[in-house]
Amino acid sequence: MTNIAKVAIVGGTHGNEFSGIYAIRQYQANPALIQRPSFETSTLFANPEAFKANKRYIHSDLNRQFKTADLANPDLTNYEQSRAKVINELLGPKGNAKTDLVIDLHNTTSNMGACLIMTQAGPFYNQLAAYVKMKMPEAIISRDEDHLAAEDHALMCTLGRYGVIVEVGPQSQSVLRQDVLEQMHQMTAHILDFVELYNTQSLPALPKRTEAYLYLHSIKLPMNEKGERLGMVHKNVQDKDYHPIHPGDPIFTLFDGTEVPYDGDRVVYPTFINEAAYYDNNLAMSLNDKIWIELE
Repeated sequence: MTNIAKVAIVGGTHGNEFSGIYAIRQYQANPALIQRPSFETSTLFANPEAFKANKRYIHSDLNRQFKTADLANPDLTNYEQSRAKVINELLGPKGNAKTDLVIDLHNTTSNMGACLIMTQAGPFYNQLAAYVKMKMPEAIISRDEDHLAAEDHALMCTLGRYGVIVEVGPQSQSVLRQDVLEQMHQMTAHILDFVELYNTQSLPALPKRTEAYLYLHSIKLPMNEKGERLGMVHKNVQDKDYHPIHPGDPIFTLFDGTEVPYDGDRVVYPTFINEAAYYDNNLAMSLNDKIWIELE
């Protein structure tokens, strides 16, 4: 087992997700909150220009710029593409990173609670998931395309040797909620505590099975051939993140009143329902399978 020596906590990857930004400011004002004896913790404000503009991003989504090939592409030069290259130098370089663990702090407008999102698989992540769920039973554990190699992931957290996203909602864009910020602090502290226990081989007995959700695919709002929206998320689905959707359940209501049923052949669990940031892509929600993470 190789110890975690350097941890980076990143806020403001999206300029209008305020909890991570203000959490970083609190950590900078009181570093003792994030320091642990066995490793060094730093902070990074990822996208200050987007924050100044009160926008998610200036030119393109910063959290989609971290594929290895894109970081090496000299033709990608807009603000976020250039900023990603700078961050890669600060925390990476990807594939041989100086940072052992990246914790990227995010908000969602969806009613998802406090979620630990893992984009890679392996024993470290499995133990982390079990620990966080044990300490914070209300937390949701999400596995997001963790079958992909890190080099093929575009997310910032994949810069580190390990990386996770702390995603907390619901919170409207460009506002703060005390309950959401407190949940973000709580989950981040549990992650840091886990790393300390992991490094010192002092982990408590962990649950052998941890409930989690595995990303399957995303679905779009109903649209016509002109790309115009024909309807909206059904009221029975709205705000019901992680509640089951059965085949035949209504998931959309068209503006003429027609209900559109889910046409899949399995029970799925929706997340990022009506996420405001995804409206430019007409995404309605992501669908997930419920799974168990097993410890050996």
